Amino acid sequence: MLRKLHLASGLIISIFVAMHLFNHYSAILGAEAHIQLMEGLRLIYRSTIIEIVLLSAVLLQIFSGLKLFFVRFGNTRTAFEKLHIWSGLYLAFFLVVHVGAVLGGRFVLELDTNFYFGIAGLNTFPFSLFFIPYYGLAILSFFGHIAAIHEIKMKTVVLGLNPKKQSCLILVVGLFLTLFVLYALTNGFDGVEIPETYHILIGK
Repeated sequence: MLRKLHLASGLIISIFVAMHLFNHYSAILGAEAHIQLMEGLRLIYRSTIIEIVLLSAVLLQIFSGLKLFFVRFGNTRTAFEKLHIWSGLYLAFFLVVHVGAVLGGRFVLELDTNFYFGIAGLNTFPFSLFFIPYYGLAILSFFGHIAAIHEIKMKTVVLGLNPKKQSCLILVVGLFLTLFVLYALTNGFDGVEIPETYHILIGK
């Protein structure tokens, strides 16, 4: 039952993550494009019912994921089995910190948690020393978790690739997309000017 709940909550979160990453990819077209797309997507995921379902899925995913981590810890043998539990552990950490930060920004600081809220630390030294690996590892862990599950569950050869090679391909694509997101959110690594409203996040 715990695994089924973990899978169900994971699928719900994965749909949101796919939307969220697509939103971040749009930053390659500039901050306005990112914010415009986000405002459209918010009509979906910030509706009361969807937001309750999503937050419930996050809590369930963290709780069930930690339980499964301690059950499986020490019983992993293959590289993908190890990737499965360790990427899941990092995702649990990221969800706690990230969701907490967004809720704090919305309800405590009363900020619009839009493009500039998300990238303030990413584009400000020395905060970027934390936020670059923080975001980068989160995206890599997401794709790593998918790749590990795929390798464990998949039994079919596709286009001449066995499940292990398919999962390796997922990891390569995930690495590319991670670098692309960081490139887009930092204006091609040239940095983004942070509006004064968000200076509270970076101590200015």
